[in-house]
Amino acid sequence: MYDRETLELLRQALQRWEETTLQQTLSRSPERRPDFLTTSSDPIHRLYTPLDVPNSDYLRDLGLPGEYPYTRGIQPTLHRGRLWTMRMFAGFGTAEETNARFRYLLEEGETGLSIAFDLPTLMGYDTDDPEALGEFGVCGVAISSLKDMEILLRDIPLDRVSTSMTINSPAAVIWAMYLAAAEKQGIAAQRLRGTIQNDILKEYIAQKEYIFPPEPSLRLVVDTMEFGSQHVPQWNTISISGYHIREAGSTAVQELAFTLADGMEYVRWGIQRGCRSTSLPLGSPFSSTPTMTFSRRSPSTARRGAYGHERCVRPSRPRTRTRGSCDSTPRPPAAA
Repeated sequence: MYDRETLELLRQALQRWEETTLQQTLSRSPERRPDFLTTSSDPIHRLYTPLDVPNSDYLRDLGLPGEYPYTRGIQPTLHRGRLWTMRMFAGFGTAEETNARFRYLLEEGETGLSIAFDLPTLMGYDTDDPEALGEFGVCGVAISSLKDMEILLRDIPLDRVSTSMTINSPAAVIWAMYLAAAEKQGIAAQRLRGTIQNDILKEYIAQKEYIFPPEPSLRLVVDTMEFGSQHVPQWNTISISGYHIREAGSTAVQELAFTLADGMEYVRWGIQRGCRSTSLPLGSPFSSTPTMTFSRRSPSTARRGAYGHERCVRPSRPRTRTRGSCDSTPRPPAAA
């Protein structure tokens, strides 16, 4: 909160700046365009000062770096201590070809991997399935087996790089392959870092690459969240994505609304499973969160670390089993 005297002094200083320093610069080097807009067509001002938010509470609304609400960044030292992860979304053809590409990128200074899978893999088909005819490795790498995953990750130090995998419907299976390949390399799951997108609700809304009905799909999502919190604590087991919704034709407001609603639904299912809301392993900087990403793939400020590494604990209520199924789980409450 700023008192009136301080705001008036700032107002006078701003006026002087506009009439002198700014005008002198503009006369020599005009701005590139008359107006600058956000992707929602809102104007972007040249400069923002406390005059734009005179009633704000600094600690409540901005806070300090590395602390809630993370508007000043997720790292206390910002990027003075460590730069952001640099990874190129890559994958094409066979596992051997993509492995060669990954090793080249790491040799050239990349600090993480981002795996692009081909359409059959995204839809849960093997490469030799008749339904996959003509789609093998066309746009992304083909992974049909654990052997493929082992080849894809050969000679890559999985304990020293983080891996983002844009995979949704078969996310649990692909992630299991990754964990098994790391285990064969002698790397403990606790040392692995990365992200699986695993955002199935977005698939029903926009991208349409779903395999199972909604409820079984959500159960698989929560299975990965629970397993990750217990065994792979540095992994982001879900990355809630909005940009596919925008690319499918939504407005910016609809994109934000659907993405937030998806995040809240995953939280409801996690709580119903027995995870505390403060320990749900959500979030990642890529399809950023609940980390969330919106149009142009720009990450939000949410972070997985904000949710802690506590284990998910199942409620101590009686459980029943039905023929041919795992423990039955009561249906989560409907969204408000």
